[in-house]
Amino acid sequence: MNTVSDKLGLWEAVALAVGSMIGASIFSIFGLGAQIAGHDLPLVFVLSGLLAFLVAYSYAHLGARIVSNAGPMEFILRGMGDGVVTGALSILTWLTYVVSIALFAKGFTGYFLPLVGLGDTPVNRALTEAGLIGFFTALNFFGSRTVGRAEFVIVLVKVAVLGLFVALGIWSVRPEWIRPSFEAAQGPRLLDATAVFFLSYMGFGLITNASENIRDARRNVSRAIYLSIAIVTLIYISVAVVAVGNLPLEELERARDFALAEASRPFLGHFGYVLVSVGALFSIASAMNATLYGGANIAYALARKGELPGVFERKSWFSAPEGLYITSGLGLLFALLFNLNGIASITSAVYMVIYLFVIWSHYRLAGKYGGNRPFLLFALVAVMVIFGVLLHYQWQTNRMAFHATWITFLTTLGVELIYRRITRRTLSRRLTASS
Repeated sequence: MNTVSDKLGLWEAVALAVGSMIGASIFSIFGLGAQIAGHDLPLVFVLSGLLAFLVAYSYAHLGARIVSNAGPMEFILRGMGDGVVTGALSILTWLTYVVSIALFAKGFTGYFLPLVGLGDTPVNRALTEAGLIGFFTALNFFGSRTVGRAEFVIVLVKVAVLGLFVALGIWSVRPEWIRPSFEAAQGPRLLDATAVFFLSYMGFGLITNASENIRDARRNVSRAIYLSIAIVTLIYISVAVVAVGNLPLEELERARDFALAEASRPFLGHFGYVLVSVGALFSIASAMNATLYGGANIAYALARKGELPGVFERKSWFSAPEGLYITSGLGLLFALLFNLNGIASITSAVYMVIYLFVIWSHYRLAGKYGGNRPFLLFALVAVMVIFGVLLHYQWQTNRMAFHATWITFLTTLGVELIYRRITRRTLSRRLTASS
């Protein structure tokens, strides 16, 4: 059990969420954004940030009153009750952490090997991925406070790099390149880009997955959620202005996988490439640290509730839950065996579904825990629209991802049905001060 001194403070909790949100996407998907939204890319981040605040209302409101490392699954359980759908969502939630860990390991390796001059061989990739996951697994041995301090330092470095990128590049921005287009034909493209980039805000929910490890959770959980989204939104908009304002759209699209590095060349030259690459490494490392911590926490919390096997709850080496080793081990296995680029959009769709169920649960719980029901209905409709836009975008651009998304949902429901039949276990509510 964590002592008060071992728990995360407000800014360490903020760093955990910021570290997760500003991951590989900030460095790798600007080219895609330029292709979809064109000069409206900064406006896209304004819209997606506002949408994130709509979802955050439920996370912040419930997270301050229901303190449980199961986070959104605790909210859904209380709002929807125990059932196959709730159980399937809990498994999906944990699996998104596993896949994210693998994605971060691959993203880190992609930047690390060329930067240090190592060949992109299977052996070098495997060693780098294993070393990265092993390092942050070991870091988690030392408890919440150590993870929080490390995340705080890494996020400071990452934000400093992005801040330098903005500070040096803002002077050479061409205003005509960032002027929004308000033509009617641009509307669908703006919605598509908002749906894609809304997924860059996934990560603030990690705060609720660490709420039992946060000091004065009733005050700090909601404050940390809102602060982290505000910080990330400001960074995203600033970086988008500099990137779009310094490089023609066709060049951003051509440098799709390293658009930010390319955008820094007009005002920083080769130094810009190195700077952004180092920033990418710190960014992905902090996202890995935060995600591994959150994934282990939710595995442990769900095992206590009976939704995952008891092995996830057991303490083993260094008194860490075995869920930590299973989460990191499966993440490494996915990284070594699979190409996960297509899984990213599937994971995004899963998160969107979880957001919808959290908002609906909050609506049903508003009488007990408080909350503005008309506002919640508005948030629910807004997220449903963006979810529909995301599915339409998948259908138009990647049919395989569209079909795989629905196969994932159906498979998880099937696994949950079989698991319940075999174990006869049910989800149980955590007793908290607000119960």
